[in-house]
Amino acid sequence: QVQLVESGGGLVQPGGSLRLSCAASGSIFSFNIMGWYRQAPGKQRELVATLISGGRTNYADSVKGRFTISRDTAKNTVSLQMNSLKPEDTAVYYCKAVRYQYDYWGQGTQVTVSS
Repeated sequence: QVQLVESGGGLVQPGGSLRLSCAASGSIFSFNIMGWYRQAPGKQRELVATLISGGRTNYADSVKGRFTISRDTAKNTVSLQMNSLKPEDTAVYYCKAVRYQYDYWGQGTQVTVSS
């Protein structure tokens, strides 16, 4: 059973930074895709950033230039560095991993951007 555990969420002021991490129970290289999604209150879950096994990345237009997805092979984690945070970035952030036809989700971590 694959387990994904997110960490690093919290409260930050507008313009601040946070770094989210997703720890996987299996090697991160065993997944075809790993990524971050978010869901704000009253809204649908949306893609934030993905990292494909070959190293290619993809970002939502709303976070391009501010967020960076990366993997740390030593720690077996996938991280999301979030800079220049805005109030509209407030959401629960979820880690997702895809292995062939199977999707796996973490439990989510709250990010709140507020002064």
